[in-house]
Formats: sequence, structure tokens, C-alpha cells
Amino acid sequence: MAKNTDRNLNVTIKNAEDDKDEVVISLSSIMRKMKKYFLPWIIIAAMLAALLLGINTVQTLRNKPALTALVSFSYKGIEKGLDPKGRTLDVNTIRSPEVITNALNELDMDIKNLEPIRQNIRVSGIVPSDAIDRITTYKSIMDKAQNGNLAAADAVLDVSYYPTQYKITFNYNGTGLSGDKAVDVFKEILDQYRIYFYKEYGYNETLGAAVTNIDYKSYDYPEAVDLFRQTLSTLAKYIKELSASDTTHFRSASGDTFDDLYESIKTVRSLDLDKAESLITVNNITKNKQQSIDYYQFRIDSLTRQKDADEESYNAVVAAKEKYQKDTLLVMQNSDGANAEISKNSEEYDKLVQKEVNLAAEIAETRQQINFYESRKEALTSASNSTEEQVEEMEEMLAKISEKVSTIVDKTKAAAEEYYEDVEFANAYKVLVPPSNSAAEGIKVIIKNSLKQIILVELLIFFIYFGIAFVTAIKDENKKKPAAAVAFAGNASSGGDDDDDDDDMDELIDEVAEAIGAEADGTSKSKKNNKK
Repeated sequence: MAKNTDRNLNVTIKNAEDDKDEVVISLSSIMRKMKKYFLPWIIIAAMLAALLLGINTVQTLRNKPALTALVSFSYKGIEKGLDPKGRTLDVNTIRSPEVITNALNELDMDIKNLEPIRQNIRVSGIVPSDAIDRITTYKSIMDKAQNGNLAAADAVLDVSYYPTQYKITFNYNGTGLSGDKAVDVFKEILDQYRIYFYKEYGYNETLGAAVTNIDYKSYDYPEAVDLFRQTLSTLAKYIKELSASDTTHFRSASGDTFDDLYESIKTVRSLDLDKAESLITVNNITKNKQQSIDYYQFRIDSLTRQKDADEESYNAVVAAKEKYQKDTLLVMQNSDGANAEISKNSEEYDKLVQKEVNLAAEIAETRQQINFYESRKEALTSASNSTEEQVEEMEEMLAKISEKVSTIVDKTKAAAEEYYEDVEFANAYKVLVPPSNSAAEGIKVIIKNSLKQIILVELLIFFIYFGIAFVTAIKDENKKKPAAAVAFAGNASSGGDDDDDDDDMDELIDEVAEAIGAEADGTSKSKKNNKK
């Protein structure tokens, strides 16, 4: 009985004033009750979970769960929220009419679906939890800052965060599309945005169209040469920018590098255009001599005004740079105990320096152009009229130059498109998780929608189950209490006769012992007599 008592742990809740208010709670009794009701609990819990799962399945199938996709951007400047051109990135262009229209046309769908689809697409940035913690901490520090250089503090404690991954949601429930058709439309929109991205930030389509649409025949010969020269200068600047950004020594499918294309432009400018220009100047080849002279004078006056404006801007920039106060970032003491300041040029100061350099280069180039037009005007004024053969030769030369420029433009376009798609923007835009309407995705949505409800209901059922076991255990334990008290009272009332009973038992034992001893002596004496 003692061993059984040691295995049980009882908790007694007792009222010090009244022993009748004692409540005995046996953990073993609670466990027995929980074991007794375990199977009903499991059955009820399973039935409720199945019921909730079924309800959510019906609701999910009826409401058509939204499709989701995950896209990412990776290029220089995205960490600052900028697009490849340095402007603020607008991710909502994924749902722009142009992108959706191209997707519908690709799928041969009616354009009337444009607005319902566009209105049901949502774009949201994904911000990591560590970035949120950092932003919260830094903002708390800034809120407590009372004095000091807040501009410098802002630069150090930069709380800005721009996401590089975005979640795209397409709720097609109100579009009239089936699940599979909605997936096809969503995928095509994401693919069309890739084309839009390359078109917007890749090869300069506007530049190429402007170059190829040149109708040089509508200009006088000197003007046509200027037109070709200006076009090639613009194209050369574009190619140099591509070459500067290329760190992979890119070579196009035709075998051209950006340096090769740049050299082709230099060749046309230095040989073909210079030759045509010299023939025009020497032979006075023009459709109207006076108009050409007036054109040169107009160019000289225009460039002079541009030079004067650039010089004023240059002087203003230089003056602003000299007066600019550098930001002081740190004040400390050196080994001699004297204060020392560490300064650093700010971003605005660097912009002033860069603007100064650019203006100086533009002024120098403008002066060269002025000198060039002045010499051309002087030569045309003193030269005699050209012959018909010279005019025909010039027209043939300009036609060949036009063909060469068109060839360079086509090669530049092909090389730039390959470069942007395969090198510069190879990973700039990616669909990390494409949309899907598979059975597995449907099951995931149903489980996700049901999980929280099931957990809450199961916790409630468990508490009810435990509460029933607890209450019934207390009732059973306290039913035993009166019987135990009666038994204990009976034992207590018979406790005074215990000593008398013990005395009677001792006397009885003594009498039995004496009788056994007397019988043993009698037996011994009879054996001796027989021997005699």
C-alpha cells in the first residue's frame, strides 16, 4: 500500500478555517480521465478539421484563388530605387496598357479584356525582416537626435530601403477567365514586360529611327554633309557609352565589338565626309550658293550664342565650386591634443566638378565648329560655280555615305540588343516564381487558408477535452473522501482495546508454550523406563 501511495501525486487545496472545503486533485486520476476520453477527442478533432478543410475547399474553388508570381530586378542602381536610366523605377509598368495589350495580341484575345485584367493586377515590394528591423532602429535614433549635424546623421543612418523583389498578384475572379486561361495571360504579361524592359532601357530605338529616317536628298549638299556628321557623332557617343559599361569584351554575333563600330564611324567621318566636304568647298558644289552662305552664317551665329551661354554657365559653376563648403564628418583630437577635422566632398560638390568638366569640353568643341563654318563660308564665297559632272559625283558620293551610315546603324542596333539581353541585362529582370494553376498549387492555397482556423479550433477542443478530464477527476477523487473519513473514524474508535487484545494474546502464547514443554518431559521419562 505504501508503494502505491508513493507513485501518486496529490494536490490538496485546503481552507484553513474549514477542513470540509478541502479539494483533492490527483494527477494520476486526471491522466486516467484523459486516457478515457482520448479516443472521442481524436475523433471530434479529426471531424472538425475535415469539416473546416472541406468548407475552405468549397470557398476556394468558388472564389477562384488569386494567381501569384515573384519577380526580381538586378542591375546597377536598383538598390537606390532607380531604373537603368537613373530615374525612379516604376514597377507598376508591368500592368501598363502597352504591356497587357501586347500580351493579349500575342494570345489572339479580345482587347476588351484589357481593363478588367489591368485593374486586378497588384504589385507589392518584398522587404526582408532584417531591413525592417534596421529601419525601425535607425528611425528611433533619429527621433531622439536633438542637436548636431542632422544632415550628416542622415547620410550615416540611411533608413531607406528599396526592394529588389516584387510579388505580382492577379485576381482573375472578376475577369471572366478560366484558371488555365488566366495563367496563360499572366505568364504572357510577364514575358511581354521583359520585352518592354529591354526596349525601354536597352537599345536606343529612338536614335536608330532618327538616323534611318534621314532624307538627305531634301537638303543642300553642305547641309547633307553636316547632317551625316552630326548623326555619326551622336551614334559614336552612344557606342562609347556602351563600350565604357562593357567589362566583358563583348563581341556580337557578326563579330563586331563596340570599338570596331566606333572605328567604322571614325573612318566614315575622316575619309568619306571630309572628302565630300572638301569637294563641296573647293568646287563650290551647292544647289543654291547664297542659301549655303546664309546657312553657314546662321550656324556661326547660333554656335556663338551657344558658346556665350556655356561660358556663363561655366563661370557660375566655377564660382559656386570655390564657395562651396565641404561637409565636416568628424572632429577629434590628435596626439598633441589639438582638434582635427576630417572633411569629405559631398555628392553636390562632385556634381559641380563634373559639370565644370563637361561645360569646358562643350565650349572647346563649339569653338572648333565656329572656326570650321567660318572657313567654309569664306571658301564658298570666293569659289567659282561647280559643273554638272561634279554635282553628279557628289550625289553618288552622298548615296554611298548614306548606305555606310545605315550599315553602321544596323550593326549597332544588333550589337546593342545582344549586349543588353546577354550581358548588361542578362539578370536584370527575372521571373523567380511563375504563376501556376496546378492541383498542387490549389492544395497549397486551401491548406494555407485552413491552417490558422484548424489550429485555433483544435486548441479550443483540446482545452475542452482537458477541462472535462480535470473536472471529472476532481469529482471522482472527492467522492472517495467521505468513505475514507468513515473508515478512518472506525479505526480510531477501536484503538483503546488494542492493548488488552495484545495482553490476551501474550498469555495464550505462554500457556501453549508450557503445555508443549510438559508433554516433552513426559515423553522423555517413558523412554528411559523402557530401556531399563
